[in-house]
Amino acid sequence: MADDSHPCQADEPFTVRPARPDEVAVFRAWADAEGWNPGRHDGPCFYAADPGGMLLGELAGVPVASISCVRYGDGYGFLGHYIVRPDYRGRGLGLRLWTAGFARFGGRNVGLDGVMAQVPNYERSGFRTAYHHVRHGGTLAGRSSPGLVRLDAVPFDDVLTYDRACFPGPRAEFLRLWIAQPEGAAVGLVQEGRLAGYAVARRASDGFRVGPLFADDDAAAEALLLGLAEEVGGPVYVDVPDPAGHSSAERLAKRLGLAEGFRCARMYTRGRPAAADAKVYGVTSLELG
Repeated sequence: MADDSHPCQADEPFTVRPARPDEVAVFRAWADAEGWNPGRHDGPCFYAADPGGMLLGELAGVPVASISCVRYGDGYGFLGHYIVRPDYRGRGLGLRLWTAGFARFGGRNVGLDGVMAQVPNYERSGFRTAYHHVRHGGTLAGRSSPGLVRLDAVPFDDVLTYDRACFPGPRAEFLRLWIAQPEGAAVGLVQEGRLAGYAVARRASDGFRVGPLFADDDAAAEALLLGLAEEVGGPVYVDVPDPAGHSSAERLAKRLGLAEGFRCARMYTRGRPAAADAKVYGVTSLELG
């Protein structure tokens, strides 16, 4: 996430408002310019998660900054898309947007994925690092495994139940769109009549971003990831918890030959929320958690 924490210039005609559905493309365009390799069809999914949570900062009516402050139920929220256009940085606009957006969270525990250089700034806002996400990417030889199915063959309620164990808040409307993105793929692993994991790949600016990658164990995670690779072809990128977040997820990515890219810090205001962390082999997105 970009940062703009200089003192505010309160006399500038700066306003903050929710983005309209037709404006979510701005978030992707700015993320792409930052080199974050966003998904091509993320916007409608992000908007559906919390329609009031995609915020734009405007200077004299011109959008110059973005932030997403998405609420999941009454207890959890996630902050992302924190970007000020390069030609408007250093004027305190980012801090004003941050302050306005953060007020949406009320007393919720808030998470974010912050670039390492900005961790001290987030610490000053009350965040503390729990672990790191490390992007791994490369081209995999795909493989189909017994029990691997298209996710639309699995009852959606079963997917929701599995997801709710792995993610600390409800997100049904988001997930309904996320697993059905154009140019993407979503697979589940069914073992002994029950869902043992699921994974989604979405078309990005470069290759395919994988997330979530939720699975009962290493073998299930490998089957899901290789199944997605067979579906989509081309390079895949997955944001994997480091050993402080998951004991073996990063080791699996390296064993499969995926190369480490950048890392970011997963941070929270009230500590790591309760979830089945052992099942999280790849985070859904760095923007919405």
